[in-house]
Amino acid sequence: MSTHRVARLQRETSESSIELAIDLDGTGKSEIHSSVPFFDHMLTAFSKHSLIDLEVRANGDTEIDVHHTVEDIGIVLGMALREALGDKTGIARFGDAMVPLDEALVQAVVDISGRPYLVHSGEPAGFEYHLIGGHFTGSMVRHVFEAITFNAGLTVHLTVLAGRDPHHIAEAEFKAFARALRQAVSPDPRVSGIPSTKGAL
Repeated sequence: MSTHRVARLQRETSESSIELAIDLDGTGKSEIHSSVPFFDHMLTAFSKHSLIDLEVRANGDTEIDVHHTVEDIGIVLGMALREALGDKTGIARFGDAMVPLDEALVQAVVDISGRPYLVHSGEPAGFEYHLIGGHFTGSMVRHVFEAITFNAGLTVHLTVLAGRDPHHIAEAEFKAFARALRQAVSPDPRVSGIPSTKGAL
């Protein structure tokens, strides 16, 4: 396994400018300036609970909508995860977590499979239309996970098992994903080589 599982990426489009750095073997330190306050909160929680150090500096056309900036950060975070994982030698590969936040309960299962696939279910009716913090549409939660899983090459099952408050539901989703990812990227001393019968992930 590489001793430096880090990545630093930049992405510029007509809609946003993103600088992002990660360290898979960090301690959960973060410095997040996404220009979208609720997303700053979610990414800070993601870093803290995944133990992945994360730096994000982004700005975009948030005067139109937060959509472009949030999606583009998800894309770059996924690309950075893929790069930092390298050939995936010696990792646990699978991770799962169940995380409560008051009345909300979310299960996340992660496979660093090299095959992008997201199964996302259980958000209550109307969640996608709710403005969390007055600016972050509930629909963006799934959209972020789509961007991350596709660009990182992850298989992710996210299931909201209970919840009423949109802030709690969204935060539990990010924390559950973080905890499952933390397990999946962790080195496993009993794993020799790449954890797949195919010999590649």
